[in-house]
Amino acid sequence: MKRSQYLFLSLISLGLVAFAVILQQVGYQGVSFLPCPLCILQRVGYLGIAVACVMAASFNPLRKLFHALAILAAGYGAAVAGHHVWLLSHPGASCGIDPLELWINQFQVVQGLPWLFKADGLCSAQLPAILGLQVPEWSLLWFSVLLIVLVVTFFKKSR
Repeated sequence: MKRSQYLFLSLISLGLVAFAVILQQVGYQGVSFLPCPLCILQRVGYLGIAVACVMAASFNPLRKLFHALAILAAGYGAAVAGHHVWLLSHPGASCGIDPLELWINQFQVVQGLPWLFKADGLCSAQLPAILGLQVPEWSLLWFSVLLIVLVVTFFKKSR
């Protein structure tokens, strides 16, 4: 991949995190989208893709390594988003208060950036759909697209 393509993927990932923060702060259809623990873990996946892509664009000798790390971050995010989608379709599987919330909220980065990393919502909460899909479904779609692009370009011969 070219440097500009890595930067583009990084901007997409950062844009998705920014959109999630806007949904959290401003809301949609009068509903505030409080992030649950799985939402926070998905944000970490997007930020991992963004950082790995910036590093791949910056350090040519280590480009394949950072590309592989971006693939791992996208796979991780897709797995978390897939579990979140499954949880939405099986609301009885959720116990209400998520013990993962306590674990996530104790990290120092959460104390420093609560608007980005603090988990306040429930993973099984049914929020208004955006263009027909729930936020975790959108997240799974975007992680899948990013993962496919990263995997296909990883095995392409560079010119």
